[in-house]
Amino acid sequence: MKNLTLEAIVSVCGGQYIGDEKLKKCEIQGAVTDSRQVEAGYLFISVKGERVDGHDFIPQVFEKGALAVLSEKPLKDSKGPYILVESTLKALKDVAAFYRRQLGLPVIGITGSVGKTSTKEMIASVLSVKYQVLKTAGNFNNEIGLPLTILRIRENHEAAVVEMGISDFGEMHRLAEIARPDVCVITNIGACHLENLGDRDGVLRAKTEVFDHLTPGAAVILNGDDDKLSGVEDVKGTKPVFYGKKETNDIFATGIKNLGLKGTKALLHTPQGNVEILVPIPGAHQLSNAMAAAAAGLHLGLSLEQIRQGIAAAQTISGRSNLIEANGLMIIDDCYNANPMSMKASLEVLHYGLGRRVAILGDMGELGLQEKELHYQVGAYAAKVGIDLLVCVGELSAEIERGARENLPAEIERGARGNLAAGTEQRSRESQPEPGILYYPAKEQLLRALPGIIKKGDTILVKASHFMGFSEIVEQLQK
Repeated sequence: MKNLTLEAIVSVCGGQYIGDEKLKKCEIQGAVTDSRQVEAGYLFISVKGERVDGHDFIPQVFEKGALAVLSEKPLKDSKGPYILVESTLKALKDVAAFYRRQLGLPVIGITGSVGKTSTKEMIASVLSVKYQVLKTAGNFNNEIGLPLTILRIRENHEAAVVEMGISDFGEMHRLAEIARPDVCVITNIGACHLENLGDRDGVLRAKTEVFDHLTPGAAVILNGDDDKLSGVEDVKGTKPVFYGKKETNDIFATGIKNLGLKGTKALLHTPQGNVEILVPIPGAHQLSNAMAAAAAGLHLGLSLEQIRQGIAAAQTISGRSNLIEANGLMIIDDCYNANPMSMKASLEVLHYGLGRRVAILGDMGELGLQEKELHYQVGAYAAKVGIDLLVCVGELSAEIERGARENLPAEIERGARGNLAAGTEQRSRESQPEPGILYYPAKEQLLRALPGIIKKGDTILVKASHFMGFSEIVEQLQK
């Protein structure tokens, strides 16, 4: 890895080198915190977690060929050189920041309240038409994951797409100082992490901390349909590029044709011309992601045809609006995370499903003092968006149920498709009713009841914050 000799690492993190002096000029071949990922020539960073202490695996990593380790503890009878530091987590960030500055490739940094991961996937798909791209894996978007992602960049890579997730003030400063984006994309400003950030204005301040650490002349790409972002007029002398449905944006779409679960067709308008695109992933928000990807692609020299190809090749990942066909069901696996904006976007996707449209929704975390009201609002939205059955699971989701019940349409057409009220009305008139709204205090109760709820031909959305463990529901639906 470029200029990452053990000697340089010692200097960067202010550590003490202990071991064979002849090895100090050797460059590491990789850096990881997971002992299972160690390969010959790697640097192992011993991080102490809540349940596992990486220091306990130091003997094994040397047996696997590690060049050296970072340690917070003096090591007895070490089988290889180590660098003693006060904090291995700080050292990880320092090393990643140093390495980033040695690289000549463009780094695209993505943040926002909703859609970071799907936008990352879309941008990576577009850029991959022309470049060798490294992208954030899984949820590696925090103060451990981001530096590890930077340290995965190799000489063959020509661009890196990194996701930056935060929950408090100051975090974005630290992440951006490591990543130093050449292209900054902000997807939206929503009601997320309000327990720390207070309100959407606080979210805006926290997200835009990224501006303080952009490279000179960096491109700033913002969602122009977002009321908070649309007010950003200048970033260090650079005018942002705005994308969105409004024709006042630099990049916008017309002739939008929703293909349901097959995606969206549209005519994309850009400063370089127009191009017809097919976004193969369902949901109106995916068209927005495609526009952000087009803006990034144009900045990095892609043609409109290359952008069209990259959008058409985009795919979902597990837990993120991933479509699964099993047992006569169409399952929308979106159980990795949730907040009010993403809940509503997923309900819109479900609306276009075939057969009976069932939403299984669970609690959303980190919403602060407004958590009950925000859950209620999701329920109110579900009552009107056009689905057939709403299943609410979890303590806070009782508010989703209440919001749905209290906002059912006053007048309904008996048996109307996509109307929760139709199912609710049937409950009072038939001996074997088909309810429109169900509530279960715990996931385990739903799992027991699930076989009696689901029918062949259903399209089922499964969504909640990660701590709810809704992947178990997706697994059971596939059995």
